[in-house]
Amino acid sequence: EVRLVESGGGLVQPGGSLKLSCAASGFTFSNKGMSWVRQAPGKRLEWVSGINSSGGSTSYRDYVKGRFTISRDNAANTLYLQMNSLKPEDTAVYYCAIGDEDEYDVWGQGTQVTVSS
Repeated sequence: EVRLVESGGGLVQPGGSLKLSCAASGFTFSNKGMSWVRQAPGKRLEWVSGINSSGGSTSYRDYVKGRFTISRDNAANTLYLQMNSLKPEDTAVYYCAIGDEDEYDVWGQGTQVTVSS
């Protein structure tokens, strides 16, 4: 059974940082490209960042470039998203997903990130 468990969200002030983690199980993590996607209140799910199976290639939505960094630890079956210089518009539920920008599957419950003073 595929399982993705996100953690690390919380309340942070504008300009602050958070690091999200996603523990994966039930599939061969090291064979899959992975992504982070988010859903802001009242909005559709949107892709934020992706990483290939080896971790050697990453991609980002324009509005998070230079602020967010995606990474993975294949030995630990874990995906990460380091988020710096957070803005109120980054407030959303963040999900890790199997796949890339064009096609991904969300399996977890997500973790809430709230950026507010």
